Amino acid sequence: MAPKHRASAEAPTVAPDELGRAALRFSEHLASERRASPHTVSAYRRDLDSLLQFIRARKPDGARLASLDKFILRAWLGELAKHVAPPTISRKISSVRALCDYLLRTGELQRNPTSTLASPKLRRKLPRFLAPEAAAEVMAAPLLQPTGRDVAQLRDALALELLYGSGLRVSELATLDLGQLSIEPAEVRVLGKGRKERIVPLGSKALIALEAYLPRRCELRHPHSGDYDERALLLGQLGKRLSVRWLQQLVKRYGALGAGRSDLHPHALRHSCATHMLEGGADLRAIQEMLGHSSLSTTQRYTHVSLDQLLAVYDRAHPMPQASGQSSKRRDGSSS
Repeated sequence: MAPKHRASAEAPTVAPDELGRAALRFSEHLASERRASPHTVSAYRRDLDSLLQFIRARKPDGARLASLDKFILRAWLGELAKHVAPPTISRKISSVRALCDYLLRTGELQRNPTSTLASPKLRRKLPRFLAPEAAAEVMAAPLLQPTGRDVAQLRDALALELLYGSGLRVSELATLDLGQLSIEPAEVRVLGKGRKERIVPLGSKALIALEAYLPRRCELRHPHSGDYDERALLLGQLGKRLSVRWLQQLVKRYGALGAGRSDLHPHALRHSCATHMLEGGADLRAIQEMLGHSSLSTTQRYTHVSLDQLLAVYDRAHPMPQASGQSSKRRDGSSS
């Protein structure tokens, strides 16, 4: 009798309604055709479930496609505004817009009810980043520990160099396999958002860290079975691939040890990479390609360089100050 009870408890008691089925098809479309990550699909599902629950509470016949109109959407957003922050509301609106665009393409909707919705105005925060000196201190921290050049410290040094020197996302680093790296030429093949592949150069320090770690990588194996993941680049003490969470803690640890920043996040190292490249005169398009940004507007967040840095790049690149010999005058204050 017990097994029957468990089976009936696990079975859905109510069949999905019309809009719920549409949302499920949209999720499958994201995963299979758009090749969105499980994390992205899950985020869309949560946003859409919020709307579905709101409609179901007000419609006795369930959430139907006909229920999806501007009035119910505005009521939903008004309810959200009581307890949800503007950035979250903006994201939920984007999720519903994406669903409606999909339903328009499939012919299930004749007009887009989100066309008159206005997203809340957001103040776009500038990315957090480290000064070059602080970044150098964080990079040096693993090999300054009492254990010296222990294999774990060599691994940690490599992880930091790939996050900062190559600007990898922490999720990209966690899934990196040995076969994606090349010492000659010095580059790494990265599978980024939307499973888009890009080639990222390995800096000289990252290359040194890689050559120091690889010969000793097999030491990171299970203490009893001797097993280890033969594909993963970064291994933990039990021979398993390091997780995103583990790498986040690694960055916090060395952020505190190297630069007194216990709040340091892997994305701050990526931001620092882009900022320092831009300050060094790198082209925005080159930074966009290296970081794997789908839009140049995302990369343009890093244009918060100081006037002095901008003038220095101008002096090196533009023919006018070079021809007139005015670049040094402007910087030393002898000319306006």
